[in-house]
Amino acid sequence: MHTHLSLFQGTENAFYDESKDRGLSDTCHSFIAGLLRHIPEITLVLNQWANSYKRLVPGIEAPLYISWAHKNRSDLIRIPTIRKGRPSDTRIELRSPDPACNPYLAFACMLAAGMKGIEEGYPPVPPVDENVFELSAAEREARGIGILPADLNEAIKEAENSELLRDVFGEALMEKFISNKKMDWERYRAHVSNFELTTYLPIL
Repeated sequence: MHTHLSLFQGTENAFYDESKDRGLSDTCHSFIAGLLRHIPEITLVLNQWANSYKRLVPGIEAPLYISWAHKNRSDLIRIPTIRKGRPSDTRIELRSPDPACNPYLAFACMLAAGMKGIEEGYPPVPPVDENVFELSAAEREARGIGILPADLNEAIKEAENSELLRDVFGEALMEKFISNKKMDWERYRAHVSNFELTTYLPIL
């Protein structure tokens, strides 16, 4: 569920500034920084099923590493091309959400993360224009490129400690949401799949 986001002040696109590199405003850079900083803790909302994390793995188009770029499709956030004379087109594309999410909760979290970046003046994050999957682990670490939660359990742990998520949801919804996701994980980890039966049972 690749999601395109833009922010307007009246009729003006707040993400556009013709005086800036490639037309991206300081507001846009702070919004991107907010998403990148808080994406681990809101991933549970954007990717709610255990199966969601089988998509967020190396080797397919879905993002895995926490980075952004102007055109590169290996990054978590991509900047679509702005058509000449159409500043209202300026937007960012967040590529991690999937259709299993609750869109009301997902959009609330995406907006809250980006707006926190703006309100608190998060500094710009340099783009990663080369293929991030081809960077070594040491190169990614040196450049401060993080990684999304690897499974539903990791996402739950990130979300549990999130002040941002608690502010968006409120205490009652937060506790219920986390509790439901923990039940999902416990059921999933106790399930014996066909993969396990066909891989391990014959050698026992």
